[in-house]
Amino acid sequence: MTVGLHAAPAARPGGRWRRWRRARPFTAGLLVTLGGIEMLVTLRAPLGVLLHVGPQGLAAYLVPAILVLCGALLVATPQQRVFYALLSLLLGLVSWLTSNLGGFVIGMLLALVGGALAFAWTPDKQRAGSAPPVTAPPPPAPREPADDPTEVVPLDRG
Repeated sequence: MTVGLHAAPAARPGGRWRRWRRARPFTAGLLVTLGGIEMLVTLRAPLGVLLHVGPQGLAAYLVPAILVLCGALLVATPQQRVFYALLSLLLGLVSWLTSNLGGFVIGMLLALVGGALAFAWTPDKQRAGSAPPVTAPPPPAPREPADDPTEVVPLDRG
C-alpha cells in the first residue's frame, strides 16, 4: 500500500436527505401534520359521547384538515414559515373548542409545539449554499513621516 495515496472519504448515507431536511422546518411540519391527523382520527372515533352538528361539525373537520395542509406547506415552502406557523398556532388553540378538546389534548399539543418550532426556525445561511458574508477591505497602512522637514508631502484626497 502506498503512503501518499489515500482513498476519498466515503459519503455518509443519507447525506442529501439530511441536507434537504435541515434546509427547512421539517420537524415542525411533521408535528403540525401529526397533530392534524390525530384530530381527524379522534373525530372518527366510535365514541357515543362525541356529537357534531351544524357549523361546529364542519369546523371540526376543517380545522384539522387545514393543520395537515399547513404542516405539509411548512416542509414544502419554508420561505412562508412565519405565516404557516402563526396559522398553526391559532388553529391549534381553536381546535380546543371545535375538535373534541383538540383531539383529546394530544393533537392540540402537537400542533402548538410544531407551530412554535416553525416560528422559531431560521435557515442556516452557510448550509443553504449562499456566499460567505462580504467584508470591507482593511484600511490602508499609515504612511511614515518624511525625514526632511522641507519636503512637501501631498495630501490624500481620495
